[in-house]
Amino acid sequence: MPLVSTGYLVFSIAMLGVGVVGLLDRDLMPVWNPAPGTGPAHNLLLYLGIVVSLISGAGLLVKRMAAAAARMLLAALLIWMLLFRLPTFFRAPLFAACWSVFPLAVMLSAAMVLYVWVATAWDTRHVRHLTGESGLRVAHILYGLSLVFFGTAHFIDVKDTVSLVPNWLPVHLFWAYFTGCAYIGAGLAVLLGVLARLAAILAAVQIGSFLILVWIPIVAAGSKVPFQWSETFLNAALLAGAWAIADSYRHTTLPSHHRAR
Repeated sequence: MPLVSTGYLVFSIAMLGVGVVGLLDRDLMPVWNPAPGTGPAHNLLLYLGIVVSLISGAGLLVKRMAAAAARMLLAALLIWMLLFRLPTFFRAPLFAACWSVFPLAVMLSAAMVLYVWVATAWDTRHVRHLTGESGLRVAHILYGLSLVFFGTAHFIDVKDTVSLVPNWLPVHLFWAYFTGCAYIGAGLAVLLGVLARLAAILAAVQIGSFLILVWIPIVAAGSKVPFQWSETFLNAALLAGAWAIADSYRHTTLPSHHRAR
């Protein structure tokens, strides 16, 4: 197993989990939802998401398949973004469009990080801008922009943000604003490359805290609301992506064919 880092392992298992959730209930599957269309076309796209998740998640855990799996996952997420999310970004209300684009951007960033780690000499020759240090920089820019949006969303939709603060925490409005500022600060640090590793680690901790303090208690209480379950699965996937990206700052040794260029 090509265990580059803990984040690599967590993200690989998370992609397997995305596929398993899709097998159990396509409508709750994170990352690939919402899928466009209706009827058979809609279902076909979701089945493709399930297949990509299962194959790439498993392939990333097998050394001789890791590069092909990372290549397939990155290509699928990029196509999904270009064909199904960015067009909506320019047509739908801005806030809803951003929520469609930026969570997927986090997963795309993490997939790009994994691709850089396991890329072969063929990859560096044919897609050099998505491998090596340039690939990591693209991934970090996408992630930084996503964090800035997550933070901004706290201020745009303060009411819903406050409603998700656990009851046992005092001064709910403070936490809504504080976490929003934290996301924006982390995103800017990642974009500017100033204390970027620390910012990425703290952003991952915050995403994980949101999962543990907000969504897990909600579904553990017996929630039957599909939205709450889908958000829980999405938050878990985002945590895995954030973990891999944070590890990309610690794991700086690239394969020899990267360094030879």
